[in-house]
Amino acid sequence: MPFFWHFCSALKTFRIVFFASALLLLGVLMLSSFRHAPESDHYTKEELGQQLFFDKGLSLDSSVSCASCHIPAFAFSDTVALSKGFQGRLGLRNAPSVMNMKFRDLMFYDGRAKSLRDQVHFPIADPNEMNLAYEVAIQRIAANPVYAKAFQQLYQSAPDAINIADAIASFEETLESSETPFDRYMSGDTNAISESAKRGRELFLGDKAKCFDCHFGPDFTGDEFRNIGLYNGKEDKDAGRFNVTKDSADLGKFKVPGLRNIGVTGPYMHDGRFKTLDAVINYYNNPSAFVRDPKNIDPLLQAPLNLSKAEKEDLKNFLLSLTDKRFNNR
Repeated sequence: MPFFWHFCSALKTFRIVFFASALLLLGVLMLSSFRHAPESDHYTKEELGQQLFFDKGLSLDSSVSCASCHIPAFAFSDTVALSKGFQGRLGLRNAPSVMNMKFRDLMFYDGRAKSLRDQVHFPIADPNEMNLAYEVAIQRIAANPVYAKAFQQLYQSAPDAINIADAIASFEETLESSETPFDRYMSGDTNAISESAKRGRELFLGDKAKCFDCHFGPDFTGDEFRNIGLYNGKEDKDAGRFNVTKDSADLGKFKVPGLRNIGVTGPYMHDGRFKTLDAVINYYNNPSAFVRDPKNIDPLLQAPLNLSKAEKEDLKNFLLSLTDKRFNNR
């Protein structure tokens, strides 16, 4: 176990160094306006994708952009259970953070998109989100002379379904986490996290809290689908992964999210039902106290964890140590 954590730490440190320059550039770019297409004659795919990410013209009535529901100040997540899209319509699931997606696969809670590039068209065409046929979005982008020039420069072709998705995904791939207190601790700074957080880390890794069984690796996700007890086919009807695979074994399963920046990405769960980390921890401590007759719940959660009040606080403090310094200072 210690070897694996040192391996994860080394891998994450490599990634931090590798993406440091990109993140610095991103921080500068966030200070500028994103309401218009770029005016520069030369820019990168990432910069072009950033403009598209913030462009409300990708919604039918030009009222919402990707950034409307994936807000930079909150690690590119939203602050409400269900986001408002076209004409105030509510999305069907909570808008998760789009940070740390570079190495993820099977996007969305149900895994219906095969890759980061495959996921781009879903929110644009979704009637509850941007409600714009992807073909029309392509036409709008192509009709903008600045965008048209940019795509010609970067892709040697007019805007199309593939290169638009590539540009937006290229920007999203720059949204990697930077330094967190936990990363500093794993790099040898023993004072980077509190004693409470250190105890919480041991709980996280151990057999009592069982967090590490699902949340492992540099970004604290195994990219698996799990049923944590939020489906009973009655009050809780979202069948999750089953809606894609039609496999009864997938009933109520949702993709396990990464935990980086968890301190600023609430509310939590696929439906945003829990507003705080305290509520999340209380749920995991005894899921049966929250959902009546859950179906297909993971064996890991079939018995209460019996965490004490102090242990819950320690676990929360560890989770808070996974949030980037830039968001802790907001």
